[in-house]
Amino acid sequence: MAPPATNRTKALRIPPMNGPAETETYSIADLAREFDVTHRAIRFYEDEGLLSPARDGTRRVYSKRDWVRLKLILRGKRLGFSLAEVHEMLELYDSAPDERPQLEKFVAALAARREQLERQREEIEEVLSEIRAFERQSRKILVGARRRRPPARVRQT
Repeated sequence: MAPPATNRTKALRIPPMNGPAETETYSIADLAREFDVTHRAIRFYEDEGLLSPARDGTRRVYSKRDWVRLKLILRGKRLGFSLAEVHEMLELYDSAPDERPQLEKFVAALAARREQLERQREEIEEVLSEIRAFERQSRKILVGARRRRPPARVRQT
């Protein structure tokens, strides 16, 4: 659920573009607080073309569309997609008259990511198995070395 617009952002409202949902606006601080990201990260996503806030002088005014896009950007990042992949999916979302192409692309991307993670998990399991074997071998060597070591001499003074 989107946070309510603050008094500060209410003063920055921009005219609706496509109906009532577009009237909700947010400051960069609102988005940063809502999504627990830095202002710098939000500006970076803007520089990368992923967000496109309106301007009121030098202030950025983010729409509900930007709010949704930031949510999708962060979700894509959490799932391990590159920003280029996220950008591609967002562009498809903007250009497609219905959701089907976007969902098909998203499902394909999720499947590819899942396969990649499963391969990584297999590789990690192989490495962990080797580590366990080296640990067992090293412990055996240590136990054998302790048995062969002569007892420590006690110095008499």
